[in-house]
Amino acid sequence: MKYKDYYKTLGLRRDASAEDVKKAYRKLAKKYHPDVSKEADAEEKFKAVNEAYDVLGDAEKRAAYDQLGHYRPGQDFRPPPDWETRFGQGGFSATDMGGMDFADLFSQLFGMGGGVRGAESFGTRRGFRAAEAFQASSGSGLDVETSITLSLEEAYRGSERLLELSAPGAAARQVRVRIPAGAQDGRRLRVPGKGRRSSRGQAGDLYLTIHVAPHALYRLDGKDLILETPITPWEAALGCALSLPTPGGTLRVKVPAGARSGQRLRLAGRGMPAPDQAGDFYVQLQIVLPPDLTDEEKALYERLKALSGFNPRGHFPPG
Repeated sequence: MKYKDYYKTLGLRRDASAEDVKKAYRKLAKKYHPDVSKEADAEEKFKAVNEAYDVLGDAEKRAAYDQLGHYRPGQDFRPPPDWETRFGQGGFSATDMGGMDFADLFSQLFGMGGGVRGAESFGTRRGFRAAEAFQASSGSGLDVETSITLSLEEAYRGSERLLELSAPGAAARQVRVRIPAGAQDGRRLRVPGKGRRSSRGQAGDLYLTIHVAPHALYRLDGKDLILETPITPWEAALGCALSLPTPGGTLRVKVPAGARSGQRLRLAGRGMPAPDQAGDFYVQLQIVLPPDLTDEEKALYERLKALSGFNPRGHFPPG
């Protein structure tokens, strides 16, 4: 199996904090997003960044990844002895990993976000055996816990996934689940009758914990969506109309004259869908200057400086 350096992919040190991992992902995802980037290999880099974040952005997966050791990217390697026993849920072993793709390793071990596989989770092996014993004595089905990672677009519109579930001592099975539109990060979704069956044929339930991956453009805050929107100083001063992307389509937004950096414009009901009340969409304004001013532009700013008597720091005490 070929080693992949996920820390290098995200441009991070191995001791990076969880917040550093998230910030690096957001920056690179925005840079290489196929809808934004003009680089020829943007799509491949975007996939690599998402794969790296799926592992490093999850505390359990990151711990397992760190225990693999550190190799050169592309170097052949095998996991340390008993690695799969400590981190796996069963169903494969380190001796079977020779021809496996690196991403598939974590897909089978935990269930890779954004893919079609999941993994039945029973906490500890002791907990699994206890659940089996209870199932045998009561005849009831066994509930199954797992998690799934969705893109923001999938969470917004709803998604259908084919999960491949496996557990120690049981054959892998496929379960098709429907994620409703407006699925929120951290929410637990119950899928009745999709757990494991007892010896009497009664099935338990499947419980899915929803994770929504960070997006290159939008920030999710509960049911609300926030789009950081750069505008020029003259657009802020004079006001303007902008055509902005939202998960539900392009919207026209009017920026009032005299807009401030950091000001939020609220679009009611344009956030994440919800059975009771949809969230809101916020346009958060950021005033930005051109990266390089021409001589003529500099001259205009000098003229504005001479004409304007405005002092934004007039409330500061004299010093």
